[in-house]
Amino acid sequence: MRETTFVLAPDSFKESMTAKEVCVAMEKGLRKIYPTASYIHVPMADGGEGTVQSLVDASGGVIHHREVSGPLGQPVTAQYGILGDGLTAAIEMASASGIHLVTKETRDPLRTTTYGTGELIRACLDQGIRKIIIGIGGSATNDGGTGMAEALGAKFLDADGHPLARGGGVLDQLAHIDVSGLDKRLQDVELIVACDVTNPLCGEHGASRVFGPQKGATPKMVQLLDANLSHYADVVQQQLHKDIRDVPGAGAAGGLGAGLLIFTQAVLRKGIEIVIEYTGLRDKLVHADVVFTGEGGIDFQTKFGKTPYGVARAAKDAGKPVIAIAGYVGEGIDTLYTEGIDAVFGIVPGASDLERLLREGPENVERTTENIARVLKLGLIS
Repeated sequence: MRETTFVLAPDSFKESMTAKEVCVAMEKGLRKIYPTASYIHVPMADGGEGTVQSLVDASGGVIHHREVSGPLGQPVTAQYGILGDGLTAAIEMASASGIHLVTKETRDPLRTTTYGTGELIRACLDQGIRKIIIGIGGSATNDGGTGMAEALGAKFLDADGHPLARGGGVLDQLAHIDVSGLDKRLQDVELIVACDVTNPLCGEHGASRVFGPQKGATPKMVQLLDANLSHYADVVQQQLHKDIRDVPGAGAAGGLGAGLLIFTQAVLRKGIEIVIEYTGLRDKLVHADVVFTGEGGIDFQTKFGKTPYGVARAAKDAGKPVIAIAGYVGEGIDTLYTEGIDAVFGIVPGASDLERLLREGPENVERTTENIARVLKLGLIS
């Protein structure tokens, strides 16, 4: 008789556990009831925070650290991952240019730059990487990706031929883009961008108007930044013959989506689809009797590209039942039951302070999956 097989494919529980640690806790709980079952760990992410770690963990890769320029030019230690094949790298732009690297008081989208993200890309090129996966959520920036491109050799000049200062606040002075020094290795590297927003670069739904305020932009600054990105798009179209103004996703990460499309061989894709592909999840689901997924919070928004939704859709394609667990179970989860998730369980045992709940996350996951396993043992699977 074939042993029962569980596929464990959760996202991280932010500030509590990495996706790999959630897998371990899930298995501990399930193994108390199914001690001889097979357990397949597939640490997941949706292209945002934790993506590098999940792809590295799933592929047997290595995390590297590098000092780069932060959003305001300050030195920060950022990370990137080399996946198990040795030819693919994973980057989260937030590691170098994220909003968590500036305080609420120092947020300034007129000055913040993606230069450090470009430095991470260059570090990957120096390692002989042929494919780069880059997640572009959580940015502090609004510079259209010009900082990133500058770190890779592009020059942004004013009418007198002088280099512009970094940041989106000076793009109205842009007169000439010199790509003659752009790193030639970019032409031979496939760059896959995890981008789950469809915002264009400019306008009412563009980078500055939608995301600028959360990065510290006042209404006046929003108008200036939007006008500057519009001017930038005009110069790009006139000189580089690329029309990126209204491309869905160009406005992601303060226009970094546009910058990657302009200066690299980038393709924009949904984050969860990338992670499903590079973790080999679909192949592993073939062997599953039950699939477990989860993340820190599950609610009606989960179906808009979050990890449990992506895992559930893939599992349903394979005809497998899906159980999700979460630290927080919010409103509207009933809509998930038609999207491939068969049951949702919260792991919180009772009223407690947040710090304790985050600290006790692993044991709460273990206890919850043990209890779920006891129910399964009653009759769903033997």
